[in-house]
Amino acid sequence: MKNHVSNMIANIKNGQLARKAYIYQKKKKSCESILNVLWDEGFISGYKISKSRHNVLKVFLKYTNGKPTISLLKMVSKPSLKIYYSVKQLWKLDPSQGIVILSTNRGILSVNECKKLKLGGEPFIIIK
Repeated sequence: MKNHVSNMIANIKNGQLARKAYIYQKKKKSCESILNVLWDEGFISGYKISKSRHNVLKVFLKYTNGKPTISLLKMVSKPSLKIYYSVKQLWKLDPSQGIVILSTNRGILSVNECKKLKLGGEPFIIIK
C-alpha cells in the first residue's frame, strides 16, 4: 500500500493548518475507504472526484467554531513497524483517546464497526 495513506494524512493536516476549505488527493482505493470512515465519523464534510482531473479526489475539510474538527491525526502502524490488535485488545481501548481506523479482512473500518463485527486488525490511524 505504499505511502498513499501517509501522504493523505499529511495533506489533511497541512490543509487544516492553512485553514483551507478543501484539498486535492490522488485517487486510490485505500484513501477512499479511509475517507469514507472519516466522513461517517463526522471528521470531514465529504469528498468527490474532481471534474477537471479524473484521478484526483477533492476532500472538503470540516471546521467547528473556526477550529479544525481533527485535532490529532497520527499513523499507528507503519511499513517499518506493523502492529495488530485482537478483538479483546479493541475492547480495552479508551474511547476518549480518539477513534482508531483499522485494516481488517473485510476492509478498512472504525473501531466501533470492528467491535460490532468482532474483528481484529492492523490499526492505521488515530483520530481525535
